Amino acid sequence: MLFDVTRSELTDIFGEDRLATLPATAFPPCAAATEGARLLQTVGAPTGTLLLRGSDEDSGRLPLVQDVVDAEDFADAPQGVGEWPVIGWLLNAHLALDPGSGKVHAVDADEETVRELHADVSSLVQVTLRFQRLLEEFTFSGDDSDEEAEFERLDREVERVRQETSSLDPLPFQDDETVWSVVGDEIAAGQRFRGDSPGAGSRTAATGAPTRSRTE
Repeated sequence: MLFDVTRSELTDIFGEDRLATLPATAFPPCAAATEGARLLQTVGAPTGTLLLRGSDEDSGRLPLVQDVVDAEDFADAPQGVGEWPVIGWLLNAHLALDPGSGKVHAVDADEETVRELHADVSSLVQVTLRFQRLLEEFTFSGDDSDEEAEFERLDREVERVRQETSSLDPLPFQDDETVWSVVGDEIAAGQRFRGDSPGAGSRTAATGAPTRSRTE
């Protein structure tokens, strides 16, 4: 695992009720014993920007890529992508775990692309943690005269997440088109703050209008 992420760290920040996990029985046999699957079982990820996929009510399993999209027909689709479990949803992409490499891929049905998004699941959890914590804790003062400086401060925090992630895993922010790059741009613009977060209330005061996430 590229990043050291623990259940206690996430619990200290978000509390137990804000964390989602996936049971071992949700994964197909080819993925159940992988490090990524174990991390999602034991550590999980904070809810909000990232949505972990629920198991099918009948089978108790996660859907496979072939159950949600015809990715095998996409240009440059990796071999066997249809058999990968779909572990979550981010922005407009299904997130699929490649059991062989441990990488997480973004499967975009609209663009008909399958892109590497994370070198491993610890990277997915780490970026989710960093961005979700920023959305939980960043505040605007509500003073119009400070607004430009505060947006510069917010942009620096987003850029820090990009740089510190890319030093170990360049995939999440490898270009401006990745789903995480888009999410980072939206956060830097003052969007995606929860309605009850400190940033949302003070952002409303600063601009006169609330900004809400498409994924809330």
